Amino acid sequence: MMMYLGVMRNGLGVLALRRAYLLSRSAHTSPQALEYRPIKKVMVANRGEIAIRVFRACTELGIRTVAVYSEQDIGQMHRQKADEAYLIGKGLPPVAAYLHIPDIIKVAKENNVDAIHPGYGFLSERADFAHACENAGVRFIGPSPEVVRKMGDKVEARALAIQAGVPVVPGTDAPISSMQEAQEFAKTYGFPIIFKAAYGGGGRGMRVVREYEELEENYQRAYSEALAAFGNGALFVEKFIEKPRHIEVQILGDKYGNVIHLYERDCSIQRRHQKVVEIAPAAQLDSHLRDKLTSDSVNLAKQVGYENAGTVEFLVDKHGKHYFIEVNSRLQVEHTVTEEITDVDLVHAQLRVCEGRSLPELGLKQDKIRVNGTAIQCRVTTEDPARGFQPDTGRLEVFRSAEGMGIRLDSASAFQGAVISPHYDSLLVKVIASGKDLPTAASKMLRALAEFRIRGVKTNIPFLQNVLSNNQFLYSTVDTQFIDENQDLFNLKRTQNRAQKLLHYLGHVMVNGPTTPIPVKAKPSSTDPVIPPVSLGEPPAGFREVLLKEGPEGFAKAVRQHKGLLLMDTTFRDAHQSLLATRVRTHDLKKISPYVAHNFNNLFSLENWGGATFDVAMRFLYECPWRRLQELRALLPNIPFQMLLRGANAVGYTNYPDNAVFKFCEVAKENGMDIFRVFDSLNYLPNMLLGMEAAGSAGGVVEAAISYTGDVSDPMRQKYSLDYYVQLGEELVKAGTHILAIKDMAGLLKPESSRLLVTALRDRFPDIPIHVHTHDTAGAGVAAMLACADAGADIVDVAVDSMAGMTSQPSMGAIVACTKGTQHDTGISLEKVFDYSEYWEVARGLYAPFDCTATMKSGNADVYENEIPGGQYTNLHFQAHSMGLGNKFKEVKKAYAEANKLLGDLIKVTPSSKIVGDLAQFMVQNSLSRAEVEERADELSFPLSVVEFLQGHIGIPHGGFPEPFRSKVLKSLPRVEGRPGASLPDLDFNKLESDLKGAHGSEISAEDVMSAAMYPKVFEEFKEFRRNFGPVDCLNTRLFLEGPKIAEEFEVELERGKTLHIKALALGDLNKAGQREVFFELNGQLRSVLVKDTVAMKEMHFHPKALKDVRGQVGAPMPGKVVEVKVKQGQKVEKGQPLCVLSAMKMETVVNCPLSGTIAKIYVKADSSLEGDDLILEITE
Repeated sequence: MMMYLGVMRNGLGVLALRRAYLLSRSAHTSPQALEYRPIKKVMVANRGEIAIRVFRACTELGIRTVAVYSEQDIGQMHRQKADEAYLIGKGLPPVAAYLHIPDIIKVAKENNVDAIHPGYGFLSERADFAHACENAGVRFIGPSPEVVRKMGDKVEARALAIQAGVPVVPGTDAPISSMQEAQEFAKTYGFPIIFKAAYGGGGRGMRVVREYEELEENYQRAYSEALAAFGNGALFVEKFIEKPRHIEVQILGDKYGNVIHLYERDCSIQRRHQKVVEIAPAAQLDSHLRDKLTSDSVNLAKQVGYENAGTVEFLVDKHGKHYFIEVNSRLQVEHTVTEEITDVDLVHAQLRVCEGRSLPELGLKQDKIRVNGTAIQCRVTTEDPARGFQPDTGRLEVFRSAEGMGIRLDSASAFQGAVISPHYDSLLVKVIASGKDLPTAASKMLRALAEFRIRGVKTNIPFLQNVLSNNQFLYSTVDTQFIDENQDLFNLKRTQNRAQKLLHYLGHVMVNGPTTPIPVKAKPSSTDPVIPPVSLGEPPAGFREVLLKEGPEGFAKAVRQHKGLLLMDTTFRDAHQSLLATRVRTHDLKKISPYVAHNFNNLFSLENWGGATFDVAMRFLYECPWRRLQELRALLPNIPFQMLLRGANAVGYTNYPDNAVFKFCEVAKENGMDIFRVFDSLNYLPNMLLGMEAAGSAGGVVEAAISYTGDVSDPMRQKYSLDYYVQLGEELVKAGTHILAIKDMAGLLKPESSRLLVTALRDRFPDIPIHVHTHDTAGAGVAAMLACADAGADIVDVAVDSMAGMTSQPSMGAIVACTKGTQHDTGISLEKVFDYSEYWEVARGLYAPFDCTATMKSGNADVYENEIPGGQYTNLHFQAHSMGLGNKFKEVKKAYAEANKLLGDLIKVTPSSKIVGDLAQFMVQNSLSRAEVEERADELSFPLSVVEFLQGHIGIPHGGFPEPFRSKVLKSLPRVEGRPGASLPDLDFNKLESDLKGAHGSEISAEDVMSAAMYPKVFEEFKEFRRNFGPVDCLNTRLFLEGPKIAEEFEVELERGKTLHIKALALGDLNKAGQREVFFELNGQLRSVLVKDTVAMKEMHFHPKALKDVRGQVGAPMPGKVVEVKVKQGQKVEKGQPLCVLSAMKMETVVNCPLSGTIAKIYVKADSSLEGDDLILEITE
């Protein structure tokens, strides 16, 4: 007792006290007491999780620990887990630092290290390192240097195996020194053969060659990899055994000739000869074969005097024959599964054996080693299975690990904020699951993998989950070809990563401002609109019930027989297209939808889709337009939906193949669209008839629209006379329209012209419902619509009061109030209109940066002169102000009128209105009068839209093209005869879908295919945005536009039952990479994202990126270093030809030529460090 008190007085802690007791005890009980030399301090000449694994074992045994680290590993966890840590390899490359024996020995001597544990990889199987330790008087925790040399020399190990009577694979007797030797071996034994590194393992320097043409390239790659990984590029060659199982046996020996085995592990699940999943014990292994494997392993170890831990590896062919491969004279990565099933701590045993303990003394006797259950190890790596397991690098923005019963984690630098570099192995964490049998362990592993949240880098977790769910893996046996033969393992379930992507978006907006272009500097309102109370239960039946029951014909009949005036509400589309630059988001439409469904069920329809909203949804709001339609349909089941279809142009601004227009209408109908308002910007009948047929074939209500311009009440304007409109109506009714519409896109209908036009159409078509659309730019919209109703119109378009007037539609409240108690009574409650309007009045404030009232304070009756459509009037006003021409808007409007006359007095609606607008701006910018344009038409460079119009790309205008203006502009350019889209070949939707799935994954829907068909480039940009930021429609509009303020707290509902609580904390300074770190608190946890400052980056130089849509640009498939450039500028190359070699995480990858052509420019050289997608070279075809 006094001795222990004395020890305490001298300051030794509890661990030392325990150790002193153990040493005292062992000195009296060990039969080899004289051989016992305790270890007080251990250095691990390694990094990462194996270093930490050894440190933990040392700490448990009361041994002090020392870490070494390279300059690149200053921030790594292993140096923090040790009691002491020292820099090695200063100025050396990352791997070379850990291979620098003099530095390691120097640190060991200077810091009184008793023993060095080599871990695995690096110097672990280098006999010269073991000798260096011995010569320095430092113990090497492993076999003797001579045994390391013998086992490390694969050829000598083969010879020893043969002496021990262990079967071996045919192979060379010594490392080969030339390509010629490899060729001779291949001639003798035939292909396939395999190159293996003579002085290391782990899949490095290992290449399978199946035919002669591949021999030289694979020899060079194997040599280079082996040299980089082990400091020696020596190789030997073996016959490659097809589809073997890879079984290895864990052995343990001491200094006294005792050797035991701890059973086997199945390491057959491999990729590129690197183990991915390991299992102990091997499933469905014949007991006699197990006995042969274990006895051969022990006999071989005894023959060489093996000491410490090691692994004997075998291949087992399909006939059950086993072949010795090699001995790994070190601890294996997968030693963990053996520990779990035998309850033997292998690192403890290594340390004790090194101290001089015998295996029996440690209680390790063969008859006492028992297998208990099954253990599986999965290596979670920062590799992307979807891109051929290319290593990924970057910063771990989020790391949340698994835990729970039966789960063990061995990791190193797996923590939030850790930087994954390209310099070392891609292993992030080893997950070990234990259970009573393989299916039980697999279920625990699956659960654990599902708990991980790793963001910032790609991982192989989705691939591992597929492996663990595979029936062959669970209930049969697997071989080394398991991954290659099960391509369904690569059908990866994509992680959503919604929360982190959302933070990236918010951070991006906070650093760089809004992602959607902002016309004016006004800020979104901070006040959210209040949703008026909604009744519980289902909404009352509406006109959609009639449509679903009676079909389009019955629906049209019911509309015609209806007493009172019916209204179509444009608030959900044309109103905000006209007033708010089409920027209203689904988020705000959805909130008010239940109220509309419950209180406006007697609306004729709700216009909520098509027109400009389709592309703007993707282009500026980053929403799927089809998703908007689906969600609104679910919330508004009782009111018919109406869309705007641009005839043969569908929802685009160009011509499409006929089958694309038909397919579009079909998909729209399937997603909930009911009524198709079909128009053409020139009233060009062939284009309209195609759109009508497409809508009708899809089962929709066809509402053919006559686009109105001019003034039928003015006898001086006869180009678009009353007869013209009646005759056009005749053609449309004859073609089978269910409803006839008048589309007055500029608001030119006056009360008298309204009366004349509607009366004429009503008299001519007494049974066809008439629907009138106008804009209130001049302020006479309500009067005009009331005149239409008096003349026999069945339906007029309105917008709720706070979204009406000016360039929008007439006021709903005004029409409801003016018709109340009359034969045209709408049946709509004025009080409900007020509540509906109040919501939109506040909601409109959210879109202040887009509101036309920022620059335009009222409508203007001069629209009767310039005939500018409502939406375009707003856009031109914005454009004039943004270009500093706000005071010259009057000139812009005058030029518009002149441009219209130049082009022959057109019907003006998208896209013809844009053509007139482009010409008007061209005239203003170049100070050209109408006369000057006509005079100089053959020498001016007109806007492309004007030239294409004159060529006939959008159809033939009423009255033909203006001459001689057309001929002077076009000169010898080709002209389109007839309907523009008629000559286009059908769109191959199957190929388009296949291409999209190849680019974006299998989740591509029929709706996505349609979006890509309409707007290919916009759709690609939309998908790219979603890849980077995920869906952002869950954000409220203010956050979407300008992001949160610092210290602001808010909630975001991702889906029902999943709500994020977010707080914006801080915005960091600019770093050397042109990034700012943005800090958030997410659900109580600190999160941060790095955001590129786009303004700052313009002033900084960065390596260019390869553009995915440019065929000849070849980008780096992964981050890494250029080992070799195999081509020169100006050289002709063939598809598949090697271009350069990259090295990352000690694995080399050949970048092959994607197409035949000529090398135009090379952007890299040997030793260049690249990030993923960095431009390597350009090829011209």
